[in-house]
Amino acid sequence: MKPDVSLDFQFTSSVEKVWHALTDSDMLAKWIWNNDFKAVVGHKFQFRAEPSEWWDGIVDCEVLNIDEPNSITYTWASAGETTTVTWTLTKNADDTVQLKLDQSGFSEETKARQGAIQGATYAWTEMGNKLGTVLA
Repeated sequence: MKPDVSLDFQFTSSVEKVWHALTDSDMLAKWIWNNDFKAVVGHKFQFRAEPSEWWDGIVDCEVLNIDEPNSITYTWASAGETTTVTWTLTKNADDTVQLKLDQSGFSEETKARQGAIQGATYAWTEMGNKLGTVLA
């Protein structure tokens, strides 16, 4: 199945440093949101952002798969929608790191809603840019 959102980021940091930013609760809080994440398959956790009039600011998640330091997959459930987020790290020949984000499983209703996928793409792009700043 083709992901609904697919983004690639390039970083000059080591694979280990990028992996740490993806799997350490304190690091995640610097570029996504506050959380109670643990890199343990089956661990249920939340990302908590500032609520707004249209969203409670809570994303419920569960770690589905970890292949350290190559990939991590977790559910992403918010506003009645549950998707799957997978981060994949690849070390390039020039020692840079490619970080790929795939998010899949949006409902047909959400896909039909104008701007829903574009909004998710925008939000992940912004978070990826913040990650680059954190890693620098």
